[in-house]
Amino acid sequence: MSKQRYRSKLEAQRQREIEIIKQADYFISHQATIRATAQAFHVSKSSVHTNLTEVLPKLSLNRYLLVKKIMDINTAERHIRGGIATRKRYSAIKKH
Repeated sequence: MSKQRYRSKLEAQRQREIEIIKQADYFISHQATIRATAQAFHVSKSSVHTNLTEVLPKLSLNRYLLVKKIMDINTAERHIRGGIATRKRYSAIKKH
């Protein structure tokens, strides 16, 4: 492998790591959901989830622990958010 190709491969890897750190920082600072983070970075929810649960622990364990804590809270509150969304939807229908 040529030095140029090797260097560009390393640069691409480094850019991906920087992007994952940015996603984690956004997720933490905004107490966001996976969906909100995916929308903010224009990537799929599965990409964000994979980045934050599988790749992030290898890059920054401290960030991962914060992300995990927020994910656990989001999971615990998911059924409540679903109920609120349903209530809004049906109250909008009732008004019409």
